[in-house]
Amino acid sequence: MADRATEDFLTHRNLLFTVAYELLGSAADAEDVLQETWLRWAGVDLDQVRDHRAYLVRITTRQALTRLRTLGRRKESYVGSWLPEPLLTAPDVADDVALADSVSMAMLLVLETLAPTERAVFVLREVFDVGYDEIADTVEKSPATVRQIAHRARAHVAARRPRRTVSPAETRDALDAFRRAVETGDLRSLLAVLAADVVLVGDGGGVKQAIPRPVTGADKVARLVTGGWGRVAAVASMEPTEVNGCPALVVRLDGELDTVVAVRLGDGRITGLYAVRNPAKLSHMTRETTLSRRATMPR
Repeated sequence: MADRATEDFLTHRNLLFTVAYELLGSAADAEDVLQETWLRWAGVDLDQVRDHRAYLVRITTRQALTRLRTLGRRKESYVGSWLPEPLLTAPDVADDVALADSVSMAMLLVLETLAPTERAVFVLREVFDVGYDEIADTVEKSPATVRQIAHRARAHVAARRPRRTVSPAETRDALDAFRRAVETGDLRSLLAVLAADVVLVGDGGGVKQAIPRPVTGADKVARLVTGGWGRVAAVASMEPTEVNGCPALVVRLDGELDTVVAVRLGDGRITGLYAVRNPAKLSHMTRETTLSRRATMPR
């Protein structure tokens, strides 16, 4: 029975991690949730479980919701702005457009504006296509209530997400233009790629220096970015990468990973710049993380 439980858990592990990560925005906390899920799953009588995938997703979601409420209290005392933990992802994540959109830095920040139960309902329904009855069992609400929550959450997200899906090629082009302008100190070219109301958010976690609060406006952001780069240019490099299923940039100082920069695009220009410097949030940038909406057989 233990071998069967292990095989089932490993088959669904990437899926479960993706569920937990989308609910929490933290890979470290998602890993902890998976440990808790395994401990509970190992004690289940599998002969009494009709749908192993659904049962595992239910355990994971409930554990993630408990942790999400704790995280909410922790974020209240977080130093500076809080950003989701970036993940180095394989290029094939971008092939699943819905998955890549759902784990993008911009979408995770939108999900942060939902209440915990709303976030769980939205993620399970819109990303993983879980039925309303199953979601109702998971969040311990009636199916009718879950439908209302789902409707409210969809409207909330729709009002805050980009009006259209941006292709990886568009994002890559904008990042290339951004990188060239910053490296050459070309303020005019940088202003050309930034939206007038662009927002720059930095997360140093109180450990690394970062802007204490978001900065808005193309001129302010451009001067801040070029000024900061000018101070470190002699020892810095900026390289393209794939973060959370989307093109992004990594900044290295003296060859060491220092910052991950993700962006949000609108009408061909950068509307959001998200710079993660907190070292505790960069540990998943050393190896690719597999994200999936489906079960995968263990190797």
